[in-house]
Amino acid sequence: MPAKFPSRCLPAPVFYLFLSAIILLPCHSHAADPAMPGGDATWVKPTGRDAFTHPFASLSFDDRMNFKLGEALFQRFWVAAPTRTRAADGLGPLYNSRSCHGCHIRNGRGHAVDANDPAAGATSMLLRLAIPPQNDEDRTALATGQVNAIADPVYGHQFQDFSLPGIPAEGRVVLRHETRDVILSGGETVELRQPFYEMADLAYGPTHEDIMVSPRIAPPMIGMGLIEAIPEQIILAQADPDDADQDGISGRANYVWDIAQNRLAMGRFGWKAGMPTLDQQNQNAFQFDIGLSTPLFPDPAGDCTAAQTLCRAAPNGATPDFDNLEVNQPMTDMVLFYTRHLAPPVRRNADDPDVEAGEAVFHQAGCVACHTPNYQIPAPNGTAAPSPQTIWPYSDLLLHDMGDGLADPHPEGQASGHEWRTPPLWGLGRTHEIDDRATFLHDGRARTILEAILWHGGEAETARNSVIALPPSDREHLIAFLKSL
Repeated sequence: MPAKFPSRCLPAPVFYLFLSAIILLPCHSHAADPAMPGGDATWVKPTGRDAFTHPFASLSFDDRMNFKLGEALFQRFWVAAPTRTRAADGLGPLYNSRSCHGCHIRNGRGHAVDANDPAAGATSMLLRLAIPPQNDEDRTALATGQVNAIADPVYGHQFQDFSLPGIPAEGRVVLRHETRDVILSGGETVELRQPFYEMADLAYGPTHEDIMVSPRIAPPMIGMGLIEAIPEQIILAQADPDDADQDGISGRANYVWDIAQNRLAMGRFGWKAGMPTLDQQNQNAFQFDIGLSTPLFPDPAGDCTAAQTLCRAAPNGATPDFDNLEVNQPMTDMVLFYTRHLAPPVRRNADDPDVEAGEAVFHQAGCVACHTPNYQIPAPNGTAAPSPQTIWPYSDLLLHDMGDGLADPHPEGQASGHEWRTPPLWGLGRTHEIDDRATFLHDGRARTILEAILWHGGEAETARNSVIALPPSDREHLIAFLKSL
């Protein structure tokens, strides 16, 4: 049965929903076809810059209507409370973006701050903040997993460089780079940029003296419902935390607090697998990125701390009509339906000889030790997808030590500053087609796929060195394969 939602939550005219949902693509069986990364959920129509905005091809007409409702909420620009439009107020008072779409541009990846235009702000990235535990209460909260990190007492868990009128933003993000060259086999030189982030013009005084900062760009949104459907035991079967097989790869799971279940659970979303479910990931973003209260994060002041008195005292949009929240359960359910059903696009040129040669190089270089190509999944829980399916995300979803070059001091749950979740690679080749400003890796330091590879260290150092030593033609084939995903 399609979900039913209160009419006051409907964010688009009915005729728009009808026109948007009227075209249904036929479903065909694509068992274990690597050109169909989402199996029968894959979107097969070529759509250019909008390639990440489409629903599972397997959705029914009614489900597509619900998808469009969620999409409209995902794209909604929130405004300050109080207003007559109570379904869209409650922004901030401090925030990173006014909409989900503002960070996840056309559902693609974000980009680093423009070092040449600091006035533009951090529009599709943010700085995560943490400090070491200060007392027994902090140590207990971390040890039991009930928090992923201890917040800065003044600036909270995130640095917010936007705010409502009359309330100072926390400051601005400043970025500078230092460069170094890597010389590849065959004589090619690649310039790598080491980013250095600074929080400038701090409006509420200094940060804690032991502040730990982690810059994060917005990740792409496609295929997350399929990732949620991979059975936990299959992911854990790939883990080798003690490197028992002595191959140098020791992936492990992150365990974080599932608020809805009130227990520890395996994390699988976010750059460090810091969120256990897609619903919690979404609601966390509403709270900390936009400053909105939700069922799992009910504080209407968002990430405002007790030290930010104007922020705490500002009006909010929580009303009895919306269960004393700014984004209530029917609304978070709509966004969850939308984010669960964003389809990976069909691969292009999967049978091109250069691409096939690059796939062989991908295996030979050892990339598949972390970037697991495919999974057999049952019917995804909460999604309208067929079963069984073979999907091709190219990720083991585990934490790996990526070396000093990519490390930052910020822990997250059980993940150290050196550890990062293997990011899925589906849609990788569409990155600059979706947004030509998009950049790679967790902090956007890499401008190209090759730069991202050359930043790999730690457990991936052997694979990186293999890529450096490749004959130029093999390296070109490898990049052709990655761009085909």
